[in-house]
Amino acid sequence: MKHRHVFSAASLSTAEAALRAARSAGVPDADLTLIARSDIELQSIPEDRLDGTTDTVPAAFRGAVGGGAVGLLAGVVAAVVPPLGITVAGAALIVALGAAVGTWTAALVGSSAPNEVRRTFEEEIAAGHILLIIDAEQEALAAASQAAIAAGARMLPFEGVSAAS
Repeated sequence: MKHRHVFSAASLSTAEAALRAARSAGVPDADLTLIARSDIELQSIPEDRLDGTTDTVPAAFRGAVGGGAVGLLAGVVAAVVPPLGITVAGAALIVALGAAVGTWTAALVGSSAPNEVRRTFEEEIAAGHILLIIDAEQEALAAASQAAIAAGARMLPFEGVSAAS
């Protein structure tokens, strides 16, 4: 399972040095991304280094859980109320329908929301700092983190499981 650490660099040259250091510590290119203010991203950062992810997948998961719960409640109520005549199979269909609608609507909303790192460090980004995101297995992440710090990047208080796991 890959874990994620986030680092801040005050300049593009520092971010590039930290990126090279993480790469030389054994982290593949696909697991290294940068986030910056939009003007910096457009002018200075190659497109293949940018983190353009949104909150779609986590939002879809939350929608499936919420929609399924609402569907379960509606299905149980419909099955218990005799005049409605809903069978257990009908209640299961209502649960599935609720989960599907919840997933779809939450994914639509999540696709327009910035990812968790961008939301968490929006002040850091607004100040002109460039964020380096490293997704790696624990052993490689420890070595890459030390290398990025040695290159001048500052580790930010963020640790999580990578969506790329």
